[in-house]
Amino acid sequence: MNKIIATIIATSAIAFAIPAQAYTGQELAKNAKVTIQEARAIALKAHPGKITDEELENEKGGSGLRYSFDIKHAHAKTQEVGVDAMSGKVLENDVEGPNPD
Repeated sequence: MNKIIATIIATSAIAFAIPAQAYTGQELAKNAKVTIQEARAIALKAHPGKITDEELENEKGGSGLRYSFDIKHAHAKTQEVGVDAMSGKVLENDVEGPNPD
């Protein structure tokens, strides 16, 4: 029984430590020059913390194709960081508004 519990705990810890492979808008990735892994690194450099949500979307500004990350740091408010999927440029780095996407 203890081995089963230990396995469940270890599996859960790994699941939360590794970001999910799927993200919203993944079907748009074929049009992006910047990969999700590169965009994550850029976003976390702009605002260190833990990514709680990520998506690739068509949105005004930059090339029109943007990775959007919600990043939480300690007890601070959630920060939304947008990375252009073509250039890797940070397009947005603001506190998440009252109407999160």
